[in-house]
Amino acid sequence: MRPGLVGVVTGAGSGLGRASAELLLDHGVRVAGWDISDDGLTWLSRRESARTTVVDVTDAAQVAAAADEVRGTWGRVDFLVNSAGIFVLGSLADVEATDVRRLFDINVTGTTLVTQSLLPDLIAARGAVVNLSSTVALKASVSNAHYAASKAAVAQLTRCWALELAPHGVRVNAVAPGPTNTPLFATAGMDSATTEAFLAQRASTIPLGRTGEPVEVARWITRFIDDEWITGHVLPVDGGTSIA
Repeated sequence: MRPGLVGVVTGAGSGLGRASAELLLDHGVRVAGWDISDDGLTWLSRRESARTTVVDVTDAAQVAAAADEVRGTWGRVDFLVNSAGIFVLGSLADVEATDVRRLFDINVTGTTLVTQSLLPDLIAARGAVVNLSSTVALKASVSNAHYAASKAAVAQLTRCWALELAPHGVRVNAVAPGPTNTPLFATAGMDSATTEAFLAQRASTIPLGRTGEPVEVARWITRFIDDEWITGHVLPVDGGTSIA
């Protein structure tokens, strides 16, 4: 990866966003880390080539202000990683309408608002967008249908934006992780015992026999940023879950 690139990583305070930001910084890339929690960004503020901003990705005004801040600091944006997202576990019989609205507001609308805010910069740089989908967007499962639907929407946005932006030289791809050891489940309100049982059950269905680690997903995110001749791809990084 070319050192000196400038990019934005949403959801950089934890999980896949943090793993991606760490790996990018280790490659000499400058990273603006956005997260809804200031506490989650403390680690990033210690890195010399990083900037941190508290941003609610569903708030258009906050997103626009954060985008202006990146331009003012570094003068350009070469890539975007849309990692901010939430998880909801619940059957059709149990899921709450407020949870469904919030799920789509963050996972789909938030991804759209952030990408829109940086679009002129990405076009100018002939840059890259990497979205976070999920293996459940590619393969049906029970108990988290609405989360799967939100991530299927992200996958289809990825394909459509790739076609729309290809004439500008902007590449748009997505990574579709399988079950991965991140705080995503805790932020969904699952306690440690429930999370452990959930991941153990998922691990039993994965051909490679284990859940993933954040860095294993982050490696593919960085490759999508670096590779200049791939677009519109939704890549499962899931231990074989999507083919089982």
